[in-house]
Amino acid sequence: MAEKNTELADFLRRARSQGDASRAGLPADGRVRRVPGLRREEVAFLAGVSTDYYARLEQGRRIVPSPSVVDAIGRALGLDQAGRAHLADLIGLGSGSVQPRTRPVQRVRPGLYQLLDALGDAPVLVLGRRAHVLAQNRMGRALFTDFERFPAPRRNYARWMFLDDGARSLFVDWEEQARAAVENLRLEAGNDPADRATAALIAELREASDEFAAWWTEHRVYQRTYGSKRLRHPVVGDLTVEYETLALPGDPDTTLYVYSAEPGSPSQRALSLLASWSLTATPAER
Repeated sequence: MAEKNTELADFLRRARSQGDASRAGLPADGRVRRVPGLRREEVAFLAGVSTDYYARLEQGRRIVPSPSVVDAIGRALGLDQAGRAHLADLIGLGSGSVQPRTRPVQRVRPGLYQLLDALGDAPVLVLGRRAHVLAQNRMGRALFTDFERFPAPRRNYARWMFLDDGARSLFVDWEEQARAAVENLRLEAGNDPADRATAALIAELREASDEFAAWWTEHRVYQRTYGSKRLRHPVVGDLTVEYETLALPGDPDTTLYVYSAEPGSPSQRALSLLASWSLTATPAER
């Protein structure tokens, strides 16, 4: 319990340090700010709670605010939707102990494999909990890597991003993409803190990657549902791909990432060339 309360306290302090008093509409009080961000009493004022109440919450005391207070604190700290969800998850931990547990292994339905094949030349990755790669189509393998060459427990997008030299050389914007992987994993860890596999992955990455360890301590959370990636592909050269995420209503823990390029652009031509190459390349070349 103490460790979980520490997570909440750390998140609140870091969120407060990133607040902007002028943007929050607080009146100037003439005092010089020696540290960036909001003061505790300012967050309390904006949230409509006492300074003592907020201070005890930030200290990780056993307090379980009402949903309306949680929402008010999220607004006071300027949190986005992902940040507010993470805050609610962390505060919910105070209501009782959470026992570590192992969740069932995720499986991909045959119909989903058919869908991947039907999408043809659009690269697709299917990610499950903790960014585990459950499946990919031919173009997904060609654009990124063949995750099936890894042992099943190690087919993880975040792990590949940090521990595989191929990922570092593939992404022109590697730091941006790697930070996104940390922020997504941080959000998921808060959502399901009892999952042993998530805890094991985080421990492994913190031990093996100095970048991951440093960014993990920043306690930033963000959920990207669309965006772009800049690649320097070993076969077709530089290209930029856009991605959209598609959630499956029947399996909320599974997400499809579908990639495309702007019509008529050099990136689209590069994708078309990659599609042709993927049809003729040998397994060793891929």
